[in-house]
Amino acid sequence: MHLTVISSLDTLCRQQACEAMAAANPRALVVLHDLLENGLVIRRVSGHSKIIERHETHLKHGCLSCTVRLDVVPTIEQLMARGEEHVIIGLPPAVSSESAIGALRRGLSRPVTVDSAVLACAPDALEDHIWDHHTLFESGFTPVPEDQRTAGEFLIGELAFSDTVLLAEVDLLPVDPALRLRGVQLIRELAPHADVAGNADDIRPGRHDYQDALSRTMPGSIRIPAGASASPFTTVTHRAERPLHPDRFRQALISLAEGCCWLRGRLWIAAAPRCRIAIQGIGPRVWLENTGPWLADQDAGPASDPLKYLDAHLDWHPEHGDRGSVLAATGEDMDPDEIAQLLAGCELTDAENGSRLCRVDRSVPAGPKPLTLN
Repeated sequence: MHLTVISSLDTLCRQQACEAMAAANPRALVVLHDLLENGLVIRRVSGHSKIIERHETHLKHGCLSCTVRLDVVPTIEQLMARGEEHVIIGLPPAVSSESAIGALRRGLSRPVTVDSAVLACAPDALEDHIWDHHTLFESGFTPVPEDQRTAGEFLIGELAFSDTVLLAEVDLLPVDPALRLRGVQLIRELAPHADVAGNADDIRPGRHDYQDALSRTMPGSIRIPAGASASPFTTVTHRAERPLHPDRFRQALISLAEGCCWLRGRLWIAAAPRCRIAIQGIGPRVWLENTGPWLADQDAGPASDPLKYLDAHLDWHPEHGDRGSVLAATGEDMDPDEIAQLLAGCELTDAENGSRLCRVDRSVPAGPKPLTLN
């Protein structure tokens, strides 16, 4: 069986994308799942322009992961047993392709081929979504109050994981051509690996590589566009070989993140030198995450975990190994010199480098530590 997985922030974009994909693939079945309040899941299966099946399920725990595990996966298992060859899955809004494809790989009795992981996205609204500080629940994109993600966090995660972005233009309001162009330029800067398709006929099946997609979403991973473009958005990267002073970095963080649609990378903090700290900033929210020890502190080479540290070998230092800070900032009118000065000012001085500061290893618990920038 061949699968096309479509994720989206809202039902309107998903509906438009699924209808377009069905028209481009008339022999495929389309499966739509929607999670409503009180754990109600509605499943609709259609083909040949008609509804074949409509089913309602009440989940005890009405969360997005349960919807995938208890309804999406069994549905695909049943369709596979019936001999269906191509299925287009329209995920519930705010359900990530990564979680759905991962659940399908673990839960199905036989492997399937995922042709494409497609994000249906309205480009003219992308920038506003990234800078929106409301949670998905507060914005009405999910009925799950516990979901504390923002729209920007969902979209950046999907842009990183998906191999294709299908542009959707919801006909509720006229689309501003300038905003649409700006949104497309931002998509290309945020997801340089992805195809940007104006219509479903432009989608190239066979582009999905699960391991490569996972590596793009790993905390601390950096993928940047190759070459310059005429876009107003640019990505600036900077590296620091010395450990960073924790207090000076905290003070510089607001300036580093200001104006960035997306800030990401990994940090070597002097107060916790054995911890590989991942940083991620999306719109107004920034968080740090302890992702475990550096490879150099495991007495292992970069090949010991090629997925988790895919780009570590590119930065292997003869003295420090993979330790070091690397930041990438994507936004408009980014100043490389300003970012370089801010990060350089956080590095330990010669005097500090030989002091007790760089040898202190305070306990840093694993997991993200969010900050909200005003």
